[in-house]
Amino acid sequence: MTEPQIDYAAVFRGLPGMVALLTPDLVYADANEDFQRLSGRTREQLVGRYIFDVFPENPNDPAAAGMRDVKASMLRAVATGERDTMALQRYDIEDPERPGHWQEHYWSPVNAPILGPDGKVALIAHRVEEVTELIRARGGTGSSDRQARVLEAELYTRARELQEVNERLRQAHAREREVALALQAALLPAPRPIEQHRTAVRYRPAIGALNVCGDWYDLVDLPTPGDRIAVAVGDVVGHGLAAACVMGQLRSALSSASRVVEGPAQALDALGLYARYVEGAESTTAVNAFVDWDGHTITYSSAGHPPPALVDPEGAVTFLDQATDPPLGARPEHLPRPQATVSFTEGATLVLYTDGLIERRDEDIDVGLARLADSLARHRQADPEPLADALLADLLPATGSTDDTALVVLRL
Repeated sequence: MTEPQIDYAAVFRGLPGMVALLTPDLVYADANEDFQRLSGRTREQLVGRYIFDVFPENPNDPAAAGMRDVKASMLRAVATGERDTMALQRYDIEDPERPGHWQEHYWSPVNAPILGPDGKVALIAHRVEEVTELIRARGGTGSSDRQARVLEAELYTRARELQEVNERLRQAHAREREVALALQAALLPAPRPIEQHRTAVRYRPAIGALNVCGDWYDLVDLPTPGDRIAVAVGDVVGHGLAAACVMGQLRSALSSASRVVEGPAQALDALGLYARYVEGAESTTAVNAFVDWDGHTITYSSAGHPPPALVDPEGAVTFLDQATDPPLGARPEHLPRPQATVSFTEGATLVLYTDGLIERRDEDIDVGLARLADSLARHRQADPEPLADALLADLLPATGSTDDTALVVLRL
């Protein structure tokens, strides 16, 4: 069956309700017929002009804040790539036929981002519902009319107050995000050479004000004998400053334990016992691997974490999933954790990561693992630094992930 040919320009022009398209610089790109009719402006008076040049704020209303609020909402949609629904707005419009005369109007706006092929916001869809007639008390002087006007004024006031509270919350969340990111950077070890071995580490915070700071990575030189290191990644449940603090405690504890025990399972055992006394550490996932270059082996253990990936020089990818146990604190009794050992060939690459790299809410985890395996096979010849960048480019959404991502790439 042949799909019908749709004239989307005609569809846009005929959309019911007021809809306009603006660039990220808030310049009109188009407006449908209802927007032109109800705003009293022709398409020629709109397209190519800055929104607040077309609709300036009423200079006779010292309390007017519509321009500030609408601008902030649109810029949030551009910055976050997410729809922004505004509280009820009063925004008076100058009569186009009577300059200097302003008409009282009430609007219910929604600003939705439209992404371009590169995943960045290309346009803002500005949909506005004209609700002036619902707010304005008309045609009477009786007590019911006065009560209606009082009620509508109260609703308008409360809507404005709610929007101001939401704006203060956004600002507070933004400040918390900045502090949490700074703490995360301070707690994670700086990238450094591990003896003569080539490594790369990456941390990418989630988009949004609160979704940050639960993931960590670590690389530890192990005591002799032999050329050995421990490499680990982990993911604390929760976000924000609290998760960052828990992350720092658990990373340090696992790093210390790895230096004094025989294998990665014993290190996770010690971490699990410690986590019982750290508030917020329950259900943390982690994977720990001891790499032995003299024996060409990787010994690993996982506490509910996505499996590390081992790609050989020919491009074959193996997920290390033979020693997986529940997350920290997930069972009441303490049992020894399992560990497994796998051999590697010189030139292979080991990749540890957190779930932000592979998981998507609308798909099975196997899809993400397959995507990772495909990317590793294609870029297997790349050195760790460019390989880490390629994995992030291939696997993370262009608009950013809703979860943190930690990544370690180690050439064997």
